[in-house]
Amino acid sequence: MDGIVTEVAVGVKRGSDELLSGSVLSSPNSNMSSMVVTANGNDSKKFKGEDKMDGAPSRVLHIRKLPGEVTETEVIALGLPFGKVTNILMLKGKNQAFLELATEEAAITMVNYYSAVTPHLRNQPIYIQYSNHKELKTDNTLNQRAQAVLQAVTAVQTANTPLSGTTVSESAVTPAQSPVLRIIIDNMYYPVTLDVLHQIFSKFGAVLKIITFTKNNQFQALLQYGDPVNAQQAKLALDGQNIYNACCTLRIDFSKLVNLNVKYNNDKSRDYTRPDLPSGDGQPALDPAIAAAFAKETSLLGVYGDVQRVKILYNKKDSALIQMADGNQSQLAMNHLNGQKMYGKIIRVTLSKHQTVQLPREGLDDQGLTKDFGNSPLHRFKKPGSKNFQNIFPPSATLHLSNIPPSVAEEDLRTLFANTGGTVKAFKFFQDHKMALLQMATVEEAIQALIDLHNYNLGENHHLRVSFSKSTI
Repeated sequence: MDGIVTEVAVGVKRGSDELLSGSVLSSPNSNMSSMVVTANGNDSKKFKGEDKMDGAPSRVLHIRKLPGEVTETEVIALGLPFGKVTNILMLKGKNQAFLELATEEAAITMVNYYSAVTPHLRNQPIYIQYSNHKELKTDNTLNQRAQAVLQAVTAVQTANTPLSGTTVSESAVTPAQSPVLRIIIDNMYYPVTLDVLHQIFSKFGAVLKIITFTKNNQFQALLQYGDPVNAQQAKLALDGQNIYNACCTLRIDFSKLVNLNVKYNNDKSRDYTRPDLPSGDGQPALDPAIAAAFAKETSLLGVYGDVQRVKILYNKKDSALIQMADGNQSQLAMNHLNGQKMYGKIIRVTLSKHQTVQLPREGLDDQGLTKDFGNSPLHRFKKPGSKNFQNIFPPSATLHLSNIPPSVAEEDLRTLFANTGGTVKAFKFFQDHKMALLQMATVEEAIQALIDLHNYNLGENHHLRVSFSKSTI
């Protein structure tokens, strides 16, 4: 999804095109199994899209108000972070779809998450609710597009999450010929830039290099992934797709090249692994400092998603780029944190034009302004279907504490939180003594306490977990 990099105190704009604003597969932890089905005549009669608004929980979800050109891939991508997607039924005439997850718990988590941040496909809000159907019974005959989507997801799963004893048929994963794709743009009524291509294709894996050129009066590009499987997935999902509505059609093939040689970083070519390359022809070089990382302030953003990288800007140290795991997490962090007060100042959060935050080159001294949190053990949402998705709330003066060891008393916790510089107004243990609610005097004090004490070592191999609560004491 787009907008996975959040800018703190830096204002930028977002794109408003077709593929760019759609949700395409991006997570290496995606879970997709069973089948993908597009409705035929019989299926359309079974599923008329007349679910009531407030139905009982079901592992089948009813999705409404879909854009007319939305694909199966985009709908499937909505459910992948929450668990296995076992079936899909598209009712394209009604702009609706049914998505079946493997478990009811995963569906509940998905509905709760998207109730906190409205999901968008192609810049259009969509609506998700429980279906009256408990399972999807559809025609098992897959159409060509559905097969391609399933094949792409299976290929990525096989590459990223190999399971012992799991076999995949040869037809499901055909060997990719090269990590380099040759891209031709047909019906190019609007300009397509190198950055547009990077934004689209990076959904499917790390893009290392891009070279653009004109041949036979057609705009073309060579794009290199780090892994041939990513190239295969991108080709299967994007070949024949329009970048913009009814124009700029992608025609994609594997290149015979296996590596691209990029000499300059400018608007015609770019090596994302070499930000130090000259620009040539007077074009501005890629700033080597577009990268990632800093300190424990990530605890605050970590309440709303998994922080991947942080970069404090060298010439503007009151601003930072923060890369989240996906676009929904960035949107959630922005919605809840923009305008909040921290360290005595109002923070401003907007979505960035950057899709990733690049790490500095090895040996380059960036004065400690960048850091990579990709492998942090503190990620709350890494596990698909995590119950943490159900506990996302705006900043509040009341904090929820968990993972408290039996030996820690109320007075210990009151003292600990008072030492963060605030005043503890109220405290209440849950019945099991493992969790508690603690109320600070202000929201700003609660934010500071969460930053300072989330993951605090309480002894007995217990690290305190702190989050905002919707309850009051």
